[in-house]
Amino acid sequence: MASHRRPVLAANWKMNHGPTEAAAVIETFLQRHAARDDRTVIMFPPAISLAAVREHTRERTDVKLGVQNVHTAEKGAFTGEISAGMAADAGASFVLVGHSERRHLFGETDEQTAQKCARVVAAGLTPVLCVGELLEQRERGETETVVLTQLRAGVSQLAVGDVRTMLVAYEPVWAIGTGRTATPADATAVHRVIREALRERVGASALDIPILYGGSVNASNAAALLAADQVDGLLVGGASLEPVGWASICGA
Repeated sequence: MASHRRPVLAANWKMNHGPTEAAAVIETFLQRHAARDDRTVIMFPPAISLAAVREHTRERTDVKLGVQNVHTAEKGAFTGEISAGMAADAGASFVLVGHSERRHLFGETDEQTAQKCARVVAAGLTPVLCVGELLEQRERGETETVVLTQLRAGVSQLAVGDVRTMLVAYEPVWAIGTGRTATPADATAVHRVIREALRERVGASALDIPILYGGSVNASNAAALLAADQVDGLLVGGASLEPVGWASICGA
């Protein structure tokens, strides 16, 4: 049974598309994807390209903007970093927190994800907390333990009301950029675990928190994943870089 929640389609461009290319890509995407009120599209361009994407989406209230990362501090001597407040000032509404690449390439800890979620909320933005297990953890039967540890840590500094307004993305690390995708049944099983943990924290309103799936999503498998029980949307990496394909996914 598909979710009753409004689908969320999120594009994480990672370190791709500078301002000039970003403008061209988003323009083509908007031409291919007509505005619709039954789903939400969120674009996560590189921070340096946010202004270019914002300029092209001013008239499209169905397309929201976010940044891929923020620092744990409000301000200070942190060369190369951006704060949640800066992201808000630049036009972002959402922030990815704890993406697997931040965790496993840059050493981001559960404690840092907790601090970042708190900073994001304090700045008036919405965190999209990413959780997911490595292949070896999955093979050892540790998926549930890993996912719940990351989830509970990420929301540990948030008030109940703030948790109710956030998004969660399940991204099995073994499926990111590998071509290996969790089946709809795999995604449903983990999303149910996440939903139950959220219910324990916020009660029945956990039913309204979108839980997205991310990991080698493409135009061919998007519809099946979106139709899976407990899957409320998709967090898409490589397949969101090409505007025609991304428009196809957003229309799935």
